[in-house]
Amino acid sequence: MSDVKPTIAILGGTGALGTGLARRWAQAGYPIIIGSRTADKAQVAVDELQAIMQERSIEAVSVIAADNKAAAAQADIVALTVPYAHHASTLEALKTELNGKILIDVTVPLRPPKVGTVQLPEAGSAAQEAQAILGEDVKVVSAFQNVAAHHLQEGHGIACDVLVAGNNKEARAQVVTLVEAAGMKGFSIGPIANSAAAEALTSILIQINRQFKCHAGIKITGLPEGK
Repeated sequence: MSDVKPTIAILGGTGALGTGLARRWAQAGYPIIIGSRTADKAQVAVDELQAIMQERSIEAVSVIAADNKAAAAQADIVALTVPYAHHASTLEALKTELNGKILIDVTVPLRPPKVGTVQLPEAGSAAQEAQAILGEDVKVVSAFQNVAAHHLQEGHGIACDVLVAGNNKEARAQVVTLVEAAGMKGFSIGPIANSAAAEALTSILIQINRQFKCHAGIKITGLPEGK
């Protein structure tokens, strides 16, 4: 069995969420491509990430920069971390590059200024919109909506579980593996339609965060011992 890990591209990867995931997966030995609208902007994020990892003596396999199209084309697995306002247009522009791949959709359909109010799209969820745009040749998997970027930027484990939804069981399992590589526990929760639950929870967590001035997440309880 090969020990070679798949290359992961993070599109819109210059923000706190994207760079947090990049850091954790790079630390776990996954080659990373940070994508942005321009390669120059992505390179700034790469330089900052490499500086942090060097300062903390963290070894990474590879972290490089590219524009979104080149990043998606070169990767085995792609994670999308763009704001919802750019979700559909980004996917439309990258249909060819994403064909046949797993797309981890981290998007939440937040609609300012009422980001603390659940406002799911007509299709049911952002992930369902992504699947409809890209077609069944792309394995869309919804994950990481309920993890605060603040925690991803930290170096220790995160007391937060991740809900993983998608129509392809094997793709869900691969994303659960990536969740664990990032220091959390992932739960496969069934088809892409169930992504609506995770996306809706984000607005609920925003309300809790405002109330307690924290970065709340979710935990699954009542599991059998050792699970």
